[in-house]
Amino acid sequence: MKPLAPLILVAWAGLAHAAPDPEKLYETHCLSCHAPNRLGGMGPTLLPESLARLKKPEAAKAIAEGLPATQMPGFKALLNPEEIQALAAWIYSPPKLPPKWDADDIKASHIVHADAVNLPARPVFKADPTNLTLVVEHGDHHITVLDGDVMEPITRFPTRYALHGGPKFTPDGRFVYWASRDGWITKFDLWNLKVVAETRVGINTRNVAVSSDGQYVMAANYLPHTLVALDGKDLSLVKIIPVVAANGKSSRVSAVYDARPRHSFIAALKDIPEVWEIPYDGRPVYKGLVHDHQFKEAIPEPGPLPVRQIVLGDYLDDFFFDQNYDYLLGASRDQPKGQVIHLSAGRKIADLDLAGMPHLGSGITWDWKDAEGKTRRVMASPNLKDGLISVIDMKTWKTVKTLPTQGPGFFLRSHEASPYAWADVFFGKNRDVMHVIDKQSLEIVANLKPIPGQTATHVEFDRYGKFALVSIWEMDGALIVYDAKTLKEIKRLPMKRPVGKYNVWNKTRLSEGTSH
Repeated sequence: MKPLAPLILVAWAGLAHAAPDPEKLYETHCLSCHAPNRLGGMGPTLLPESLARLKKPEAAKAIAEGLPATQMPGFKALLNPEEIQALAAWIYSPPKLPPKWDADDIKASHIVHADAVNLPARPVFKADPTNLTLVVEHGDHHITVLDGDVMEPITRFPTRYALHGGPKFTPDGRFVYWASRDGWITKFDLWNLKVVAETRVGINTRNVAVSSDGQYVMAANYLPHTLVALDGKDLSLVKIIPVVAANGKSSRVSAVYDARPRHSFIAALKDIPEVWEIPYDGRPVYKGLVHDHQFKEAIPEPGPLPVRQIVLGDYLDDFFFDQNYDYLLGASRDQPKGQVIHLSAGRKIADLDLAGMPHLGSGITWDWKDAEGKTRRVMASPNLKDGLISVIDMKTWKTVKTLPTQGPGFFLRSHEASPYAWADVFFGKNRDVMHVIDKQSLEIVANLKPIPGQTATHVEFDRYGKFALVSIWEMDGALIVYDAKTLKEIKRLPMKRPVGKYNVWNKTRLSEGTSH
């Protein structure tokens, strides 16, 4: 009989070099914060759809070292490098059980903060409440509230993890709503500086919109494939709208917007060539039909928030509206041309000659005088792929000018009181440059470089167009305030990777130089 000792040693060596079991590691170290099935709890959702913008090496680093200004600890003292790499790779794999988030889950998540109900309808600060600017700091998941007259912080408070899509205000500017990537919708009383209510509407959420009467908050979900309507007062559930085409195919929702003059929400769909309009003013919508002349032969869809499905010939990954919300201007990431959709007619009326990958969600409009002195309404869009900005006549839908830039950009912003449009160069070696464009000559008149080597992005103005605010998108970044007329720096405020800025007046009054 052979001795057992060598066999035991071989078995022990095999165990010592066995591949790590990431599922077991998750259950031991991660489940308490990130929940079973990785749906998120105190920590964010850990599913491929929610981690799309986080690279795997960054995920491994977060597991090893933790995340600053969060409750995420580092595990490098408990896990070896091979285990950390295995766990980081595993969270990018689909779960065994398809995740769900239904009406019962939404209702169970609903939180109303009693101390923020029935507070006085007057600000607790002296600043002009219509000239407040909210700065979203992604670096440590906070929002800073600025006094727009003097550009000084009023307060700073923590938010849910990874806000996305921009805060949206009630018409009076008192309440503001925002969405986190893992589905939490928050209502905040901006006059009393308190969280009012929260509800989790999904697993991977894109953004929210607020109806022009403040009655509804509509959330757009990547996962599950739904639109979710909440009551604007307390964020209680009103309706879940499954996003399914006539052929039965479901779709992620890229974004949802309030089309104020139309008294309806407009939803952009990722996976089906349709745009949805959802009226909230009680007017009927006729199921499955688009054109008005067909309505009298159809049966109206029952219940609140009916869906009008506008069927298109191509996908719209990204779009924005003209100032009156008569037209939707969009583009597919796979096609070289954009589309102009007449919303009332429910059909495409023109093509847009757009190169590269236009970022129409960051488009703006203004009045421009042509060579003959005629005033024309034009729109302009930055480009995510090519170093250019397209300027298009909104009557003929022809390109007026293609303006070369120092690289692809993400945001284009202006203000009706300013002669300039500001465009970043978000991608590439010139990411520290901010272009300033004369809206009449359509030429770049200044190339600002706020902090050499650091990404300059996303401009927002104060209510009067006096100040232009530029984000330095770094962990130890800043908000740089410029005189919008002289282009001279006024001050800089330290911030943790600031991205979007949202001025109450500009957003609630539909300023032509910013997104709505």
